[in-house]
Amino acid sequence: MIRFYLILILFLISFLSFSKAPEYHLWLLAVVVTEFPLVFAGITTLLTISGIWVQKHQLAGTVLGIVTIAIFLSPIVRAYRVAKELKPGISVALGNEPGSSAAFSFMKLFSLSKTVPSRAFTYVKYTDTALNLDFYPSQIAGKKPCIIAIHGGSWAGGDCKQLPELNSYLATIGYNVASINYRLAPKYQTPAPVEDVQAAMAYLCKHSDELHIDTTKFVLLGRSAGAQIALLAAYTLRDPAIKGVIDFYGPADMVWGYSVPSSKLIMDSRKVMENYIGGSYGQVPQKYVACSPLEFVNEKSVPTLIIHGDNDVLVSPEHSRRLNLKLQKSGVKHYLLKLPWATHGFDYNLNGPGGQLSTYAVKVFLDVICPQTP
Repeated sequence: MIRFYLILILFLISFLSFSKAPEYHLWLLAVVVTEFPLVFAGITTLLTISGIWVQKHQLAGTVLGIVTIAIFLSPIVRAYRVAKELKPGISVALGNEPGSSAAFSFMKLFSLSKTVPSRAFTYVKYTDTALNLDFYPSQIAGKKPCIIAIHGGSWAGGDCKQLPELNSYLATIGYNVASINYRLAPKYQTPAPVEDVQAAMAYLCKHSDELHIDTTKFVLLGRSAGAQIALLAAYTLRDPAIKGVIDFYGPADMVWGYSVPSSKLIMDSRKVMENYIGGSYGQVPQKYVACSPLEFVNEKSVPTLIIHGDNDVLVSPEHSRRLNLKLQKSGVKHYLLKLPWATHGFDYNLNGPGGQLSTYAVKVFLDVICPQTP
């Protein structure tokens, strides 16, 4: 009986593999379920094989267990499907030849991410605060491009130490990475974070010799709120050194986003936006337009990589669909990677189904728009 109810609980949890989480804590669970599928499939397998013999509730539990295992493994199956379309799709979109490396590998699900030591620097001092960045040096000698990573956290939280695995990976393949802190809401409001990005670029250029940075090649990379900052900076600073921008599930249309808020069981998105922008849309409509990245897209905008999960409950995939459409109309080189099973923060596990595919897309994008000098 206990076995049956445990399998039943796992069966209900498995629904997070293909449906949107209805509540904040279930969203956190969904990240783990979809990006560590072998863990949940393994637990269910052990419970299932423990009662193969046919007794009361045993057969029902076994059948339910087999179904649950299949559901937990579904992100892996779908990852193979996405990978099959990703390689030719991104190659056509970005105008390069598809490489020989695989976009997704089952064996990589068992891998551990390598760590590259970082160094902390204070990159700007204001009258009331100072901001730091963590610098991950390229593991390949020579002056190399620099990726500026901008963390998420609803513009009010998070820091530069968030999700460091991708930073280490990029450093390993030859890119410098500067993961920055920025001034947080509600004390600081837009456009303060964009000014911080500009200050970080100035610091990195000033210290380019000691940090071995190619100052003609910067790429902005942001997650969630950080992606909004990265996109806005990339499209408005008009700095020729910015060669591209990478958007992980970021809000690109702040006006639309305010009009269609997320469930308050997940996050009070309107309150979050009001703290960052300085009022409701009714009070400061022009500020919502001014911090909507897609409003600044034109034919001269930098190449853009967009990555979003269809089951994102914090930032609607509609933001990325709208940005993708605007980029298409403007003739800007770009690619949208859609992950059908993934939710907000899916790249927590760099070796999970979503993590592998997004990392592959990031590498291809960087190879095209920001090639390294041998």
